[in-house]
Amino acid sequence: MQLHTLNRSPLASNVWRQALTAMSGDDRLLLIEDAVQGALAPQAGRFAEIKGRLFALREDLEARGLLERCAEGIQIIDVDGFVDLTAEADKVISWY
Repeated sequence: MQLHTLNRSPLASNVWRQALTAMSGDDRLLLIEDAVQGALAPQAGRFAEIKGRLFALREDLEARGLLERCAEGIQIIDVDGFVDLTAEADKVISWY
């Protein structure tokens, strides 16, 4: 399993498409920094094909006042959860 991290908002960049194309069946995607905007209902549909494997970083959601606005199905994790995902992954790929 690979962990992909995305830091750009899906509203500002199409790099999220490249990340999804590169992902295999058991890979996971973590939205960090401005990419947590992708956890909001209007944008979350872009990630429908990876349902159950999409995560958003709590601290970044909170910093942007978005925590209460996350779409259903987004798994919200804290920094400790980020560390756990990283430890479980064979490789971490960052998309900027």
